[in-house]
Amino acid sequence: MEEFLGNLGAFLEDLLTVAVCVSDVLMNTKLATSDLRWTSYPWEEASSRDDQQNTVRTYEICTITSTSSYWLRTRWIPLKAATTVYVEIWFSMMECSSLRQPCKETFNLYYYPSEADDATLTSPAWMENPYIKVATVAADHLMLRDARGRPNVKVLRLEGLRKAGLYLAFQSQSACMALLSVRVFYRKCPPLRRAFASFPETVPHSLVEQAQGVCVENAVTPPGEQSQPPSMLCGEDGEWVGQPTSSCACRPGYEAGETDVRCRACPSGHFKAESGPVGCSSCPANSNTRIPGSAYCPCHSGFYRADSDPPHSACTQPPSAPRSPVSQLNDTMVTLEWSEPLDRGGRHDLTYRVLCSTCGPVTSCFPCGDSVLYRPAQNGLTQRRVVVWGLRPQTKYIFTIQSLNGVSALSHSEPASSKLNITTSRDVPPPVSGLRRVEASESSLSLEWSVPVVHNQYKILDYELRYSPEDGEESVEWQYVFSRSSSLVLNGLQRATRYRVQVRARSQAGYGSFGAETGFNTLPDDSLLRVCFLVSASLGILVLAVAAIVGVRKRSAHIHDKSGHYQMGQTMKVYIDPFTYEDPNEAVREFAKEIDASFVKIEEVIGAGEFGEVCRGRLRIPGRKENYVAIKTLKGGYTEKQRRDFLSEASIMGQFQHPNIIHLEGVITTSCPVMILTEFMENGALDSFLRMNDGQFTTIQLVGMLRGIAAGMKYLSEMSYVHRDLAARNILVNSNLVCKVSDFGLSRFLTENSSDPTYTSSLGGKIPIRWTAPEAIAYRKFTSASDTWSYGIVMWEVMSYGERPYWDMSNQDVINAIEQDYRLPPPPECPASLHALMLDCWQKERANRPRFCDVVASLDRLIRNPTSLKVTHPEAQSLSHPLLDQRVPPPLSACGSVSEWLRAIKMERYEQSFLQAGFTNLDIVSQLNTEDLLRVGVTLAGHQKKILSSIQTLRIHKAPPTMLY
Repeated sequence: MEEFLGNLGAFLEDLLTVAVCVSDVLMNTKLATSDLRWTSYPWEEASSRDDQQNTVRTYEICTITSTSSYWLRTRWIPLKAATTVYVEIWFSMMECSSLRQPCKETFNLYYYPSEADDATLTSPAWMENPYIKVATVAADHLMLRDARGRPNVKVLRLEGLRKAGLYLAFQSQSACMALLSVRVFYRKCPPLRRAFASFPETVPHSLVEQAQGVCVENAVTPPGEQSQPPSMLCGEDGEWVGQPTSSCACRPGYEAGETDVRCRACPSGHFKAESGPVGCSSCPANSNTRIPGSAYCPCHSGFYRADSDPPHSACTQPPSAPRSPVSQLNDTMVTLEWSEPLDRGGRHDLTYRVLCSTCGPVTSCFPCGDSVLYRPAQNGLTQRRVVVWGLRPQTKYIFTIQSLNGVSALSHSEPASSKLNITTSRDVPPPVSGLRRVEASESSLSLEWSVPVVHNQYKILDYELRYSPEDGEESVEWQYVFSRSSSLVLNGLQRATRYRVQVRARSQAGYGSFGAETGFNTLPDDSLLRVCFLVSASLGILVLAVAAIVGVRKRSAHIHDKSGHYQMGQTMKVYIDPFTYEDPNEAVREFAKEIDASFVKIEEVIGAGEFGEVCRGRLRIPGRKENYVAIKTLKGGYTEKQRRDFLSEASIMGQFQHPNIIHLEGVITTSCPVMILTEFMENGALDSFLRMNDGQFTTIQLVGMLRGIAAGMKYLSEMSYVHRDLAARNILVNSNLVCKVSDFGLSRFLTENSSDPTYTSSLGGKIPIRWTAPEAIAYRKFTSASDTWSYGIVMWEVMSYGERPYWDMSNQDVINAIEQDYRLPPPPECPASLHALMLDCWQKERANRPRFCDVVASLDRLIRNPTSLKVTHPEAQSLSHPLLDQRVPPPLSACGSVSEWLRAIKMERYEQSFLQAGFTNLDIVSQLNTEDLLRVGVTLAGHQKKILSSIQTLRIHKAPPTMLY
């Protein structure tokens, strides 16, 4: 024992100071400067000095001659926030063989958890229970008698601690040892700043502890990460694990500093618009910042940034005024043209607006009314030309042409403009005189008048006559009729009534004034003659009524089946041909609603029809919501037959009510011009709509369009109506891609001198050869079955995105090919099931073609089973007839220029873009890729595919190849 105690000083000199990465020490006897005052027996507390001459308190015991247990208990150790602690024990142990006594070379470590310092000399009892055993500690290094040895170091872990503190207890049995020092500590992760996030000091309560952090000053969680705070894992060893799970980034106006722990403000003259890793940028042109940390650069005075402009775009100005405005006056219509402004304001969204004012000889100027119309539009013009019509003759007008761009509305000044003063022609015809009655009856007046003398180069075009009965009421409205000659017969008048009549003439300079009002009388009745006439008329009407009732009953009870036979027992509404009416105006009154002209406002011309212009306008009927309508107008100088033919379409359309049939709003027949109003279809005709959106729809969307057309045709066929001119150009599309059948009854009136190359005339009358069934071409046999053939062509048009049926084949070639059983091949990527349905529609025998109800059912099956639309024909099967070779463009070797090549593949719309981008020869074209096409402006996927397909063929053959459509 003495020898052991004698060597204690040497052991203490060898005690090493070890730096352990811990966060907090709960107890360390090496730091004690006075007695430890642990509870012990017969452990002895002693003092010594370490190698730095610091006083160190130790406990020794050497009871090798006794087998009893000897306990040593520390003072109460508070655990603070720890649930897992580590006990570091430095001790020395004598080797039993060197003591020449039987002994043990181990000791036991226990602990007792407690909420407070409440232990006594006898409590808790000195035994394993209630103490909890940690481990039996064995020495790695033993001391020999009369020799120095190395101290032992053991670190033991206590986990799952739940109480406020604990006592440690050391148990020795027949051992000779010394406790040199005891340190109790727990580990924790230190405060950390990483990836622009700050994490607090964290104590791990398990293998890993998730710590919640916050973004550092001027940093935020980037969008797209659901604004979750950053988090990081703290390991049980007190080390941070991995990277933050949700990173922070410097907010707008701030960028990363030298490290990822601080965000610094963008300096003056710089900005940063979004949060993220990007740095600050210099302010764009015509803008600057005055303070650091700016998210955008305010524009200089007089410069602006539109709401749609990104923050990094330069500030711009409104454009300067249009240059060199000129006008070309044509009677009451004027064409305005001008040159581009010298300064566009630094923008590319330049548009123009035309303002109109009319000035009296004395009064000041005021805006023109709704009667002045503009083509293509009054506002938002991108071209530097506009046609204005509807002007009054002998009137002074001031036209103001304004330049606008995206920031014009932000400027407080008026847009820059140029003005033109125009006075319309004064050479209108003089008032009509010499109005006289030539003949009269009970219901008609035959009138004529003198042709006014015109002293200029203009000729009289036509006359407008208005009349009304003289009943003393000012509210009676005038009735208007037109004539191209200086005579006219007024029909449908009341007998024995006096009418007031006025006439005015129209030349290319416009209408003249009405002549003097003149009164004329219709004749009274002849009683006997009238009685006879009434009796005979009544009998005739009775006979016709009985015949009509019988005919309608028979017609409603017999409906054509697929083969042309009748089926009994079905009743449905049947279409009535307006040309069966003795007076076609009666059909108009029966099937079409008359609309007051004051309810209609024409906004712009959108096209031209068979009888006149087609316009877009607004219809506002009192008590109903205002809506857009399409307006077909009957041009001036029409004959009575043309008026009847024009209104017949309304008589037909008014009988139909179906979501896939164009809806008739009504007609205007009591004022000039005569109009037909239908619902407005925003996307226009189907063929041009598909060509503009080549490749932009899914197959199921195209099939949905076809299904709508078929449903409309099913409705028409059930009403026993034959369309005769079913084609994609006669299908209209609204903003929801709903397709509606339109253009009723017009094909029957096409004349021999029509310039449309689609039609031919072999037997008198025009027929759309490419869309018409063979029996209709040969024998004029039009039925619902011939409409089915046409529907098959429409299917082909839709699936080929508006390609011309039979391409550039002549009409005669088309007729010959069909007679030889040639049928159109499937368009590229067309599902085989759809092409099979097309072929069914093109059966030579019309009885074998499907009815429209069958077509609708077939399309419904395909829509319910989309996988059936994924099977397409192999490319090799597309060439099914020699005439098909006409669809293949000439070899590339035959194309002498890029322009010729683009025309060959029907992509001539991009000719100017290709040349301006420097793609001026075919060698350069052969190297183009998708990015090049996007830069040129080819953004439609279908157009990209068509162009790249042609280029790929060129690369494969190493020589000018044949380009594909």
